[in-house]
Amino acid sequence: MKTKTPTIKYTHIMKHHMKRFFTLPLVAAAVLLAGVAARGASAGVTKEAFGKLADGTTIDIYTLRNSKGAEARIMTYGGILVSLKVPDRDGRLGDVVLGHDDLASYVRNNSPYFGALIGRYGNRIGKAKFTLDGVAYTLAPNNNGNTLHGGRKGFDKVVWTGKEGKDPSGPSVELTYLSKDGEEGYPGNLNVKAVYTLSEDNALQLQFTATTDKPTIVNLTQHSYFNLAGKGDILGHDVYINSDKMTPVDAGLIPTGELKSVEGTPFDFRKATAIGARIDQPDDQLKLGPGYDHNWIINKPAGQLGLMARVTDPVTGRVLEVWSTEPALQFYSGNFLDGTIHGKGQAYERHGGFAMEPQHYPDSPNHPDFPSTTLRPGETYSNTIIYKFPAK
Repeated sequence: MKTKTPTIKYTHIMKHHMKRFFTLPLVAAAVLLAGVAARGASAGVTKEAFGKLADGTTIDIYTLRNSKGAEARIMTYGGILVSLKVPDRDGRLGDVVLGHDDLASYVRNNSPYFGALIGRYGNRIGKAKFTLDGVAYTLAPNNNGNTLHGGRKGFDKVVWTGKEGKDPSGPSVELTYLSKDGEEGYPGNLNVKAVYTLSEDNALQLQFTATTDKPTIVNLTQHSYFNLAGKGDILGHDVYINSDKMTPVDAGLIPTGELKSVEGTPFDFRKATAIGARIDQPDDQLKLGPGYDHNWIINKPAGQLGLMARVTDPVTGRVLEVWSTEPALQFYSGNFLDGTIHGKGQAYERHGGFAMEPQHYPDSPNHPDFPSTTLRPGETYSNTIIYKFPAK
């Protein structure tokens, strides 16, 4: 009996391998070309309309781009950093801040300060009250009887006047706003300027200055939520904070006045540690957060520019370094994100982003021992914040 030799479909196999042979280089080439296209985009500043408010006010968005393709987009509503694209270890650009693709989503009350400029007073003021030069002031309470991030309509919800900045270190946008005497209960007409600059080494700098015509309090900061991977949670991000002490809080997240050593606590980030490594430990302060939502006292003189914190994503290799002239840093681990807010094609779940907010201590006007946040006529408030992105 003659055995029939099986017919092997060589043509099919060759087509399969040829498809793989050509597809893989094409995919790699597409990725490379995308990176080249981003880097080839014109460096500088562009301006376009981002939308309109209910009263018809046009909101503009400024795009800052350096010659390497890094890009920051800032709008005049709230001075909000809408997107920030920086490279990973392989040079791939990715957006590392949480946010939305349209103005309406920011205007809705469910946007938790994504990317916003914060003022007049960042963080909390206990019982929405303070006394300055013997005069008692009552502020707008918006957080369990306290004032949070300026009040019901803080700087994150006002329209800033924008124009292209002039900074030799890179493309920039200058935002200005006049906070009138009595706004949200604060005294004095406060003239504020905020300048965002994107440098050639992929650092985003924010320079605040402010003057007043009457004694007042000022504590400005930036409230971007970062996710260096661009998706998922941030519990695997490693955090270093240059601090030996933090300010414990009460049930309302108002400082008790104590300056507590971080030694032996989940708040000791003097050695880089994953955010999620100790976040669920049975610590009284963590329970109040719930999670990290606390103020660290930075190991440097106030007013001196220095490194505050460093955050690393082991997966992408992206690194965020936070530098500032401020004396303290509020680290927030996105505890109240719950998946109900959507933006940029994803639902923002708990711990979907973290904030690093250089500032003065919370509730400083009610704690004489804390560094002063008082600004008087003839003085100029100044605060420099730099977010650096050295991938590794």
